[in-house]
Amino acid sequence: MRALATAATGMYAQQLNLEVISNNIANMNTVGFKRQRAEFQDLLYQNHARMGADAGNGLVVPSGIQIGAGVKAGSVQRVTEQGNMQNTGNPLDLALNRQNGYFQVTLPSGETAYTRAGNFDRDPSGQLVTEDGYVVQPGITIPENALSITVTKEGIVQVTIDGQTGSTTVGQLEVAMFANQAGLDPIGDNLFLESGSSGAPTTGTPGSTGFPTLLQGFLESSNVDPVREISRMIFAQRAYEMGSKTISTADDMMQTASNLKR
Repeated sequence: MRALATAATGMYAQQLNLEVISNNIANMNTVGFKRQRAEFQDLLYQNHARMGADAGNGLVVPSGIQIGAGVKAGSVQRVTEQGNMQNTGNPLDLALNRQNGYFQVTLPSGETAYTRAGNFDRDPSGQLVTEDGYVVQPGITIPENALSITVTKEGIVQVTIDGQTGSTTVGQLEVAMFANQAGLDPIGDNLFLESGSSGAPTTGTPGSTGFPTLLQGFLESSNVDPVREISRMIFAQRAYEMGSKTISTADDMMQTASNLKR
């Protein structure tokens, strides 16, 4: 009975769906997190009577008989819509005011990684770094005696130093954009790597043509909607239960058939 295997594929699919949903819920408070969505495809069909086949006497089979084999995971899509902006008041918290755009950081391996999380800090030498200590590109050093830090929407970093009048520019931030940002390779720690699917990055200064501007003192929150995720979780649970019920029903039917007596 094909229903056993077909229903099992549905249960596997809903198990994956629940795993994706649970990861979204777990990252509701992760800065710059982008929720994911499981997408599915139907499997091959077995044709008992192919549509359009010759039925004899010049007649054509109008719809045929096709039996599906179930479902499979097609992809887990990352939804890159922008999260809400949270005012933190911290001068080193930065947010990108557009859906596409990433800060660039240097990993210990020398690779360039990309992130939407702008909760930056200073290391002992005054360099602007992520919360894990990765240097933000291009390297910007903030003097120890800086009284205030200002980051313009164009990414110009300026400081006011004790004993000096006016502000001093200490660096210029750059951002990267991708043709297919959903194709970036997530490596954890709010970081992504370039992949063959994402394409090569295009870098530029914030506010230039096509590039997002910066907001100082703000962080981009996760774009996870808890109400939507709870609804999806309930739907996945019900679908899983229905698959389980299908298997039980198929098993009962097989037992009934095996108990037939002449």
